[in-house]
Amino acid sequence: MDLFEYAREKNMDREAPLAARLRPSTLEEVVGQQHIIGKDKLLYRAIKADKLGSIIFYGPPGTGKTTLAKVIAHTTSALFTQMNATTAGKKDMEEVVKKAKDTLGMYQKKTILFVDEIHRFNKGQQDYLLPFVEDGTITLIGATTENPYFEVNSALLSRSSIFELYPLKKEDIKILIRRAVYDVEKGMGSYGAVIDEDALDFLADISGGDARNALKAVELGILTTDRSEDGKIHITLETASECTQKRVVRYDKTGDNHYDTTSAFIKSMRGSDPDAAVYYLAKMLYAGEDIKFIARRIMICASEDVGNADPMALTVAVSAAQAVERIGMPEAQIILSQAVLYVASAPKSNSAVNAVSMAMENVKKYKTTVPPHLQDAHYKGSKNLGHGVGYKYAHNYPNHYVEQQYMPKEIEGTVFYEPGDNGKEREIKEWLSFIRKEC
Repeated sequence: MDLFEYAREKNMDREAPLAARLRPSTLEEVVGQQHIIGKDKLLYRAIKADKLGSIIFYGPPGTGKTTLAKVIAHTTSALFTQMNATTAGKKDMEEVVKKAKDTLGMYQKKTILFVDEIHRFNKGQQDYLLPFVEDGTITLIGATTENPYFEVNSALLSRSSIFELYPLKKEDIKILIRRAVYDVEKGMGSYGAVIDEDALDFLADISGGDARNALKAVELGILTTDRSEDGKIHITLETASECTQKRVVRYDKTGDNHYDTTSAFIKSMRGSDPDAAVYYLAKMLYAGEDIKFIARRIMICASEDVGNADPMALTVAVSAAQAVERIGMPEAQIILSQAVLYVASAPKSNSAVNAVSMAMENVKKYKTTVPPHLQDAHYKGSKNLGHGVGYKYAHNYPNHYVEQQYMPKEIEGTVFYEPGDNGKEREIKEWLSFIRKEC
């Protein structure tokens, strides 16, 4: 690289967006994703040892896929080449392969090809790369926001390690925002800006785990805000709100408003008002509430307030909780909305709550003994003690039911579960009544 090229590259770095300038050049500078780049993890060891095989990074936007590829570029001794699958054609790929062969033949130096948005490559393009990945001419690093198991050639997948990246945590985003504001070399520290703590929290909350969202707002705020009398640029909550075009919702996640909104959310689902429930969901999401916290509340409501009136409510809620952890925002809001609307619209019953509460009270109050015929009879000598003697196997009787004593003698006749008249529980109630009277 001559002096002119060096100067041009430096100038391009200065003109690049803040998010690009802040990209780390070493693994130690990377924020988040410790589940794959922690010091005891395979990827960390492979990068440090410069023994990287073909890999595919999979995760939502702004989670660091390109960042990790750039770190590898700074760390490896291999020739690093990059292309974007949305613009690259077969000719570009042929040139990369030819150069890789020449470099390997003349200098015994490997080539790493980073393909951004690799899911955009069609089957023919992916097939073209396969033999060169297979024979080691190219080490492939792919980045995709789509599930690679659906979008990437299975032959390429079998020759690659898949690493899933998760949305950055709030604390991770805050670290990056502070770097952006105060780092003189890579960030905007030379502008003499300061950011208020509530503005920092707000930007970290509304970023949805995407670092670029927060950094774009920081850059816009610093470049468009006048200096105060103290000579500094102050990024306040109002400034942050303007830069993101999002109204600040009064919602302190550790204060009364948090608990009031959460309470209204749960009571709206319990009260079968799907419109109110989805409104409070939207308010929590808008304010940056943790989606895992919301999912937990939905699961609890599905069991506590719907229960066996519609057993599918818990299945929907649990599936939603698992899905939002894998997908992240913004798409997670659709999944949460589906679960909230289902639970709010389902028939209601709190019989499960009442049953276990009454049972717990009885456990506290009475000392009981398991009836002998229900006791374990699987060990030698158990019959000599009377264990299991007289037990009737329910499946040997009509309707798979036979009347016998199950409850401890001390609380015999106590009823804990009283099914309601809503939804599936009406059927349960009728069935229990039938077998108890007719069998």
